[in-house]
Amino acid sequence: MIYKFLVGSEESENFKLEIKIDSEDTFMRLRNTILDASGYSKEQMDSFYICDDDWHKEKEVTVMDMGSDSDEDVWIMDDTPLDELLDEEGQKLKFVFDYMTERYFYMVLKETIPGKSLHDPLCTRKEGKAPKETTDYEEPAKPVAKIPDATIEDLGEEFYGDESFNEDELGDLDEYDGGDDGINA
Repeated sequence: MIYKFLVGSEESENFKLEIKIDSEDTFMRLRNTILDASGYSKEQMDSFYICDDDWHKEKEVTVMDMGSDSDEDVWIMDDTPLDELLDEEGQKLKFVFDYMTERYFYMVLKETIPGKSLHDPLCTRKEGKAPKETTDYEEPAKPVAKIPDATIEDLGEEFYGDESFNEDELGDLDEYDGGDDGINA
């Protein structure tokens, strides 16, 4: 059976994809087809969420097992065929392509075509431009104030304080036996 998905975005109202894929194919192949059609990197963490009729997330299918200790089932994209979790027209999904900011595409299983198969998934229709992909999450470095060039003589007593150094404050170094901390005296 062939599944036909419609993919859209609230960020770019004119962006739409139509994807056809075999029902026995994996969520990973669906993911890669969407990312290729959108021009996005496959290096980011992402997930599919099977949703109810009101778009509330019910089940997650993720790129990799994050090692959660929950009692919930874990579905991995590479190991999960589409027809294991999807079987009826109108089924809603969210494809979270940007975990850091929870950006996603809305998806609907628009049509099931029985009696046919498809070797490779296809993007059969594409309209508009995908929302801009965010790939740099590091905060820009803050400028550090430049310290004017100075010499030791320029620092003077204010830097070291006005009291003289007292070796007795450190204790008698000759009595140090090395202890059991692994430091050799």
